Amino acid sequence: MTYRPERMRFGIFLAPFHRVGENPTLAIDRDLELIEHLDRLGFDEAWIGEHHSAGWETIADPTLIIAAAAPRTRSLRLGTGVTSLPYHHPLMVADRMVQLDHMTRGRAMLGVGPGALSSDAYMMGIEPTSQRARMNESLDAIMALLRSPEPVSMKTDWFTLRDARLQLASYTRPHLPVAVAHSFSPAGPQAAGRYGIGMLSVASFQAGGLVSLPEAWGWAEEAARAAGRRVSRDEWRVVIPFHLAERREQAFADVRDGALAWNNDYFLETLGRPSTGDESIEGMVKRGGAIVGTPEDAIEAVERILELSEGFGGLLGLAHEWAPLKEKTFRSYELWARYVAPHFQGALDPVRGSREWVAGHRADIFGPPGAAIRKAFEDGGVQLPEGMENRFQRGRT
Repeated sequence: MTYRPERMRFGIFLAPFHRVGENPTLAIDRDLELIEHLDRLGFDEAWIGEHHSAGWETIADPTLIIAAAAPRTRSLRLGTGVTSLPYHHPLMVADRMVQLDHMTRGRAMLGVGPGALSSDAYMMGIEPTSQRARMNESLDAIMALLRSPEPVSMKTDWFTLRDARLQLASYTRPHLPVAVAHSFSPAGPQAAGRYGIGMLSVASFQAGGLVSLPEAWGWAEEAARAAGRRVSRDEWRVVIPFHLAERREQAFADVRDGALAWNNDYFLETLGRPSTGDESIEGMVKRGGAIVGTPEDAIEAVERILELSEGFGGLLGLAHEWAPLKEKTFRSYELWARYVAPHFQGALDPVRGSREWVAGHRADIFGPPGAAIRKAFEDGGVQLPEGMENRFQRGRT
């Protein structure tokens, strides 16, 4: 049976992606503008990435963006999406995130992973085969620092904790939300299960990403049982890019060139990812790697992903700048907030129910007031104004 959250969360996963050749300072400004826009629209979350090479994903420290965005936003939760744990001492990660927990008044979230770009690890002399093991060792330390009332001592071949403790108690009790990235391997889901934390399925847009989701959740549940913990589908976020417009043809036209450049210039020519055989936006949508179209198309697509995955708690749009104009991108998010999110958040049923109840009881509701006003005119010896009778019939007195 498919799990459906009572109120699905929506947000973005902001790597970010900015085409090489554009002003990087202005790109960072646009990232912050987007976060502010999402907050105004009532989105729930924004997760900001950490990368150090390859030219497209130009935020090196997501905590700096969170610190800058916090005073510009009111309710949007802000997460690291993700902090690459092998690149940092775990005490520093935990300490900084608890500080952000206070600075955001409980809106900070910690997303973690082994490091997505091999070029980042290469520059630091970290062997790719050691990254997942280092992530697990660091996560052991971070969760102990966040959860244990006692000092933490650990020694590995790359960090040491000696009677380590955090100076600040967490603002969020028992601690800020933590989630681990999942691409295709079992490492992320197993970590989520072992610690009873959330999961970010960040590769759902890649070939084979969606169909692997049920297996990934199975790995998380199996690891949770072995550790004596629980994992909740409500804390599972699925990441996929989307772009909406009032007409389907317009939505595809908006992003056709930008999506093709994103696939070819970055994933194929820079990172060397194998070609899918069709890098067009039409090809992406056909294999389930993107949602493009109208709000109605988006609702149908999210329903399909829910059924395929057997249920999750949040959907994050993989943030992009495929459209040539910022206004088109902002309009896409507005359409999502106005028409798609309410469908999955229980916001529309009461409104529809109220409208249908009034429409179905017009005679009972508006007949007596209309008769009373008509009598008032008659008692006052004043002729009923022309058109007033039609107003009674329309239910407005």
